[in-house]
Amino acid sequence: MISVLLVDDDALTLELHRNYIERLEGFRVTAECTGARAAVSAILERPPAGGIDLVLLDVTMPDGSGLDVLRHVRARAADVDVIAVTGVRDADVVRQMVGLGVAQYLVKPFPFAVFRERLMQYEAYRRRAREASGPATQSEIDAMFGALRPAASAPLPKGLSAETLDRVSEGVRAAGALSAAEAAEELGMSRVAVRRYLEHLAETGLVLRAPRYGTPGRPETEYRWRAL
Repeated sequence: MISVLLVDDDALTLELHRNYIERLEGFRVTAECTGARAAVSAILERPPAGGIDLVLLDVTMPDGSGLDVLRHVRARAADVDVIAVTGVRDADVVRQMVGLGVAQYLVKPFPFAVFRERLMQYEAYRRRAREASGPATQSEIDAMFGALRPAASAPLPKGLSAETLDRVSEGVRAAGALSAAEAAEELGMSRVAVRRYLEHLAETGLVLRAPRYGTPGRPETEYRWRAL
């Protein structure tokens, strides 16, 4: 389980990101902070048993910046990964954050699909780092770095929307497995429309197709969320 510290001075943003984390398997919110000083204390003073693996760090806060937080924790050699989550787009700030070792730089606002993609990339990076034993080979190092690179976002097929794709994805993830008919009833969509989204998810590898037997006649196609 990856323990996450949320750092943002806006209560609504903290709530949103907490809800996002709760929708992801393998992650849990360990603590929340609304300022830079509190964030430094939470990272440096938390006991090892309740340690923090990942910090989602805002850049602009009343009592300091995300850069201040990073400088303090890096000076103390704190073993924690950081993803910047901010509305700041200044290129110099981005350069400094990268220099201080942020794994990702995520610009607000963003939909859940983007948030999920970046956190799953981070999870893949950690998994590959654990699997590499002893001195890492060049291919293992390339795989770890590659896991953190955002994939090029391919446009959705004509007629599909990102918002509805999120709804269908969440429906399948919550249920574990659904047929097109079940998903249509659950989401209030037509069977033809929901099947297009399910097929797109299958083609991109997020869900698995399998025949469902047990009723007379032709077997029904079941769409099952792919476990990470």
